[in-house]
Amino acid sequence: MDTRHLDGNATAGALDEFFAFDVTVAVTTCATCRHGHAIAELRAYLDGPGIVLRCASCEAVQLRVVRSPHRAWLDLSGVAMVEIPKT
Repeated sequence: MDTRHLDGNATAGALDEFFAFDVTVAVTTCATCRHGHAIAELRAYLDGPGIVLRCASCEAVQLRVVRSPHRAWLDLSGVAMVEIPKT
């Protein structure tokens, strides 16, 4: 596994395009290991053609974002549930 990752806070600006709240405080439940982590705690990989967020417990891919000049793709298939805190 590549160890050159950042935490999920590095994706806050990119994810603002999809969510109307501070997504880094949302807690995802991993579809693979069922552990919950705030998006800020996930492992962010930004070196590829898109963004990949991996589970902080098992390193399974939870979220992928890819952009082109005219559209964006958001894959949340690695997330079983998203918990959004009320303010």
